[in-house]
Amino acid sequence: MSAASSSKKPPNAFHRAAERLVFGSRPVVLILFAIATVVLTYFAAQLRVDAGFKKQIPLKHEYMQTFIDYEQEFGGANRVLIAVMDKNGDMFNQPFFQTMEQITLDAKAIDSVDEARVRSIFTPNVRFVEVVEDGFAGGNVIPQDFTPNVEGFEATPEQFATIKANMEKASIVGRLVAKDFSGAMVWVDLVPENPEKGVKVDYNKIAEQLDAIRAKYENEHTTVAIIGFAKMVGDITAGARSVIWFFGLTIAFTWLLLFIYSSSVKLASLTVFCALISVIWMLGALRLLGFGIDPMNMLTPFLIFAIAVSHGEQMINRYRGEIFFGGLEEGTPEELAKRTGIDPETAARNAFRALLVPGSVALVAGCIGFAAILVIPIRIIFELAITATVGVALTVLTDLVLLPVLLSYTRLRNLPRKRAYRLRQLTQFDKIWTFLARFSRPVPAAIILVAGIAIWFVAERYGEHVMIGDAQKGVAELRPDARYNQDAVLISEKFALGVDILNVIAEGPPSACTNSYPVMELIDRFAWHLRNVEGVAQVMTLPMAAKVVNAGWNEGNVRWRVLPRDSDTLRLATQGFETDTGLLNADCSAMPIMAFLTDHRATTIDRVVGAIKEFRTENKSWAGGNVNLREKLAEQAAGGDVPEDGLNEVNLRLATGNVGVMAAINDEVRAVKRQILYMLYAAVFVMCLISFRSPRAALCIVLPLVLVTELGHALMVYLDIGMKINTLTVVALGVGIGVDYGIYIFARMRESLLAGKPLTEAYFASLKTTGIAIFYTALTLAVGVGTWVFSDLKFQADMGVMLTFMFVVNMIAAIVFLPALCRWLLRPMERAA
Repeated sequence: MSAASSSKKPPNAFHRAAERLVFGSRPVVLILFAIATVVLTYFAAQLRVDAGFKKQIPLKHEYMQTFIDYEQEFGGANRVLIAVMDKNGDMFNQPFFQTMEQITLDAKAIDSVDEARVRSIFTPNVRFVEVVEDGFAGGNVIPQDFTPNVEGFEATPEQFATIKANMEKASIVGRLVAKDFSGAMVWVDLVPENPEKGVKVDYNKIAEQLDAIRAKYENEHTTVAIIGFAKMVGDITAGARSVIWFFGLTIAFTWLLLFIYSSSVKLASLTVFCALISVIWMLGALRLLGFGIDPMNMLTPFLIFAIAVSHGEQMINRYRGEIFFGGLEEGTPEELAKRTGIDPETAARNAFRALLVPGSVALVAGCIGFAAILVIPIRIIFELAITATVGVALTVLTDLVLLPVLLSYTRLRNLPRKRAYRLRQLTQFDKIWTFLARFSRPVPAAIILVAGIAIWFVAERYGEHVMIGDAQKGVAELRPDARYNQDAVLISEKFALGVDILNVIAEGPPSACTNSYPVMELIDRFAWHLRNVEGVAQVMTLPMAAKVVNAGWNEGNVRWRVLPRDSDTLRLATQGFETDTGLLNADCSAMPIMAFLTDHRATTIDRVVGAIKEFRTENKSWAGGNVNLREKLAEQAAGGDVPEDGLNEVNLRLATGNVGVMAAINDEVRAVKRQILYMLYAAVFVMCLISFRSPRAALCIVLPLVLVTELGHALMVYLDIGMKINTLTVVALGVGIGVDYGIYIFARMRESLLAGKPLTEAYFASLKTTGIAIFYTALTLAVGVGTWVFSDLKFQADMGVMLTFMFVVNMIAAIVFLPALCRWLLRPMERAA
């Protein structure tokens, strides 16, 4: 199939004005870009890693309101666990206890640690109580005369036997002491973050201090396992430093592919140079906006670089067509060979005019793709969206202004050889383009559309099973064999309570634990209900402890292990518990029900949360969501409207603990996962409508994106990747970037359609002139992110797989489905060529 030369459409007023602005004073434009680059490079150099616990959570969610209300009283989910394990499997030796005492002291010295909440067998807030002839006796688990680090002290078997008995009496076996007595643990709570009051937590510094503790005490006899948000941030940051190497590798691969495509060192280098300017500007703007760079956002510069290269490749493709053939690349090899090129400045001007609208539309669509995720009310997503949106917006300047101006000064060497290379690119794939052009004929187009609908239906049904949240055990951001995940497995195996905690706060009136049997009884029944839910390993509550004490007052008889109905007896059973036990607050108006889960997979979280809500409904316990019961009762009392059973009201509030945070995040993802995509589709449709002034043309570009998005969800199910904040943003970004292919193909095809060519011939001409560029763009993008699969960070590897899939399949969908849609939406009655 061949295509005759087409006359160029004269530029309109907008194109002429933009061209005068950019090319009228080229030296001034370059000077301004140089000044901006120097200034923004200075600010980019000041950028620092900025991680925060509260940046990761949806603070306005009902669960997180509970988290904030009780953060000061019960701590939050920001806990570090340090497990000290004896490699021989027996902790009862003096070197182990020496190490354990020193690690407890070192843990208290870590930055931002709440010393009052540090718990280990060596802290005074870990005590035992036992029944003796005269009543109760108790004390610290470690006797005062047991001083393993004092010179000259030698522990005796009798002392170890006493300590072991104290541990059992304190009921800390499985919590602070391993089930098999092979080790013990230090619980460390960090002070609550409050940036408004200047309380910031340097997680990377804390992670370094934790690593120093491990390096100091881990040896051939002792293993030190550490988990917690601060340690996770440190490990992710360490893994993210490898991003620099991946970035260098991406630049090298990108330059090589661009050189193979253009056969020009200058064109490949200019494209990469302008892409790097986009990244530098983005990082500098980030610093000017007052942001740091979060380890979870380390990949944004990759995306900006890939997007900039993608659009830069389209610019040099147009520029080559102008400088070699005067912009008329359609026709037979003989016709092309007779055409002459034009000078670099005119070629750059023509390329600028041709790509100003489609390039701007595609980049604005990319901006919308990033901006769409702003609907997720989480600070880290806000920063990512702003950062990436600014980066893509700046790419409009570097790719559509700076690059064509630089090209206008570019003199290519060996022009005849490069022209012959381009001529071969335009002609040697004619058979492939002829085959693909058949997709725009009525019958093949109808078959493709039917196949597309069938594929979409299957992918949509299969993709419905994508899990909201983590689909696997361990921290999904790190690989299963990472030290952090291995430590988590060790702690889960050795300690009965696990590392995943969901706290339900039972609110009642003041002194509820001493004056209200109904409140305590409901909490106790709720704990029993929760213990019988699959995925819950153990539950701890104040009523459970009170029942043990009540039995102790009655000679330890298990028949008395019940909640006393009499207020005086109930007060006797609970008055010995202090707030540092974590079982109650100061006035006993709030008591946490601590559920230790077997894992934090989404199915487990959903099952447990569902059981909690079911209990609240069935027992008609007042559940005010993020309403504080204490405030409610105070308001009623002030108004003289206190119900008769006001002293027996209970509000079971979800939730604190690390699982509470995960449950809130999963809820937010579940609520916005479709909303983001619908907003994105609508925005891309509107941009295409404005650009091409045809709703049917806009549909031809948007519908392939819908298909690829559902295929992306199906891939997530197949690869067992959960729908989390990271993966949700990747899918959105894939749509925002993938629309480029359809826009560039249709823009070129539209030129031929406006020149009066039939659809099939117009599509052939579009493939002939942009097909190779589209293929190399997809390849460049895929290579740029495909290297991520080798990253130490699992979430980076997952994102690499997802984005590679989205880039490549979006390209295939644009080439296959767009012409079929154009046939039946734009020109259904036209006779096929």
